[in-house]
Amino acid sequence: MLKPKHDSVAVVDLFCGVGGMTHGFIKEGFHVVAGIDVDPTCEHAFEANNGAKFLERDVRKLTAHDLAALYPSEATRVLVGCAPCQPFSAYSQLKGKDEKWKLLRRFARLIKDVRPDVVSMENVPRLVHHAIFDDFVEALEDVGYHVSHTFARGPEYGIPQLRTRLVLLASLHGPIELLPPTHRPSRWRTVRDLIACLPAIAAGEVCPTDPLHQTRGLSPRNLSRIMKTPAGGDWRDWTSDLLLECHKRESGKTFRSVYGRMLWDQPAPTITTQCIGIGNGRFGHPDQDRAISLREAALLQTFPRSYQFLKRGEKVNQEAISRHIGNAVPVRLGRIIARSIRLHLERLRAQNKELRAHD
Repeated sequence: MLKPKHDSVAVVDLFCGVGGMTHGFIKEGFHVVAGIDVDPTCEHAFEANNGAKFLERDVRKLTAHDLAALYPSEATRVLVGCAPCQPFSAYSQLKGKDEKWKLLRRFARLIKDVRPDVVSMENVPRLVHHAIFDDFVEALEDVGYHVSHTFARGPEYGIPQLRTRLVLLASLHGPIELLPPTHRPSRWRTVRDLIACLPAIAAGEVCPTDPLHQTRGLSPRNLSRIMKTPAGGDWRDWTSDLLLECHKRESGKTFRSVYGRMLWDQPAPTITTQCIGIGNGRFGHPDQDRAISLREAALLQTFPRSYQFLKRGEKVNQEAISRHIGNAVPVRLGRIIARSIRLHLERLRAQNKELRAHD
C-alpha cells in the first residue's frame, strides 16, 4: 500500500474564486498554501479571509512544475478545484464544445503530472452525462487513483439551498468517499435560519451598519410585481396587466421560478451569480418587497458574517460581488469535503501504524 509522505498536509485550490472551498478547509484545520484563479478581483477576499496566497494564473498556462513547487517537500499534497461549470449547466444553451471544457482537461493533465495524494473536484451534476467526465475519471484511474463520485444535496449537508452538486474524490492510497449526509429533513437549515436576523431594508437601500446588506432598486412596475407575489409564489400569481409578453406565450410558462419569492421555512434555491435580481429566479425576499441582498446571498452560501468581500472604504460593485458569491463553492460544502479527506488520511495513518507494529 502506498503511504502519504508525512503527517503534514498542504492544500492548493484551483479555480479558487473568493475562497469558499478554501475557507471550508481552513475551518477544518487544513493548511491551504495557495489559491489559483484567473480573476484578479478575487484576490482581496481570498487573502484577507484565509491567510493564503492568491495567484492570478490562467490554469491553461499553469505548468506542472509551478503547481508542484507550491507544496512543501514533505507534505501530503491535496489538490481541490471546481472548473467553471457553465458548459455543463442546465441553463447553458451552448452547442458543441466550449473553451471552458479545456479547463477540465487541463485539470486532469495537471493531476497526472503532479500526482497529488488526494484530489477533489466539485461541479454540476449534469457533467456526468458528458464524455469529458468519463475521460476525466479514466485519466485519473490510469495513473493509479481510486476514484469515487456522488451527488451531494445541499440540505442534507447543512447547506440552506436546494442545490445538488457533483463531488468527485480521488486518492492514490486507497478508496475514498464523501461523508454520508449530516442533516435529516427535520434539521434542514432554512432561509429563516440564515437571514431572518438581518434588518429590514427596501429595494435599492443600503443598511447603514452593513454595506453588503444592500439590494438592487426596482422600477415601479417591478415593485408592483413583487408586491403581488406571495411567499413561495411567482409570476403566475399576478394579474394579467403585470405579465410580461414572454409569460403569455406557451414557451414562457415553463419558467416558473422567475420573479418568485423564497419561503421562510424552506431552503433557498441555488444561489447564482444573478441572485440579486428578481427576474433571474426565485430570489425575492420572503416578505420584503425586493430581491435578496448581497449579504443575504453570502449567508445562504454559508459564508460567515465576518467574511470580507471588500477592502476598507471600497465602494460596493453589486455585479462583481454577486458574481463572486454566486460562483463560490458554499463554505459548508468545503468543510464536508475537507472532513471526508481528513477521515481518509486518518484511516491511512492508522493502517500504517498497525503495519509498522507488525513489522
